[in-house]
Amino acid sequence: MAESLRTEKRLLWLLLFGAAFGVVEAAVVVYLRRIYYPGGFGFPLVLPQVPLLKLELVREAATLVMLLAVAVLAERRPWARFGAFAFAFGVWDLVFYLALRLSIGWPPSLLTWDILFLVPVPWTGPVLSAALVAVSLVVAGSWIIVRVNRGIVPRNVWWVWALALASLALLLGSFFANQGPARATGMHGAFPWGIYGLGLALGWLGFALGFFGTGRSETLTYDSL
Repeated sequence: MAESLRTEKRLLWLLLFGAAFGVVEAAVVVYLRRIYYPGGFGFPLVLPQVPLLKLELVREAATLVMLLAVAVLAERRPWARFGAFAFAFGVWDLVFYLALRLSIGWPPSLLTWDILFLVPVPWTGPVLSAALVAVSLVVAGSWIIVRVNRGIVPRNVWWVWALALASLALLLGSFFANQGPARATGMHGAFPWGIYGLGLALGWLGFALGFFGTGRSETLTYDSL
């Protein structure tokens, strides 16, 4: 019971951090759009001059480092830290779009296209595609934290890792698919929902096979949590 309460408190603080960080991220994006898209955001992509572009890339990398650092501070076990990172990242992304919607009325639709990331190349896709991944990270991350803190760790078998890597490759491929045309012509093609959907499904399959059923149980002490 005591450990369950500690886990819930850590999840609450991760939730608060992710939500606050999402609001900060939304504010930064509002400022950037006022500078680079004074007539309203759209394609073709307008990227900053090289010095500012480098600064923006560093800012995005720093965002990931901050989320990772909070996850490492929140948990002690590797899998729990991974779950904390996934959970905080998902909350951050969802609140980011919610804050944009409430502050400037954007996006007008979940199918509106956005620049999702710039590292290592521009990621583009409908807001819905990012939101579904974020929801998956919140659900899976919280589940991982709870299970690991109960002494359940995933099965470390090659086919679970293969599913996870295949999922990552397909999802990244779907986000990278239109970055060239969107920059060169101002027109993005159709989002590869088939590839994206397969990637998301493989990710959930790997998660389910790794964490449900015959997950390995460990005896935990407070110091190991």
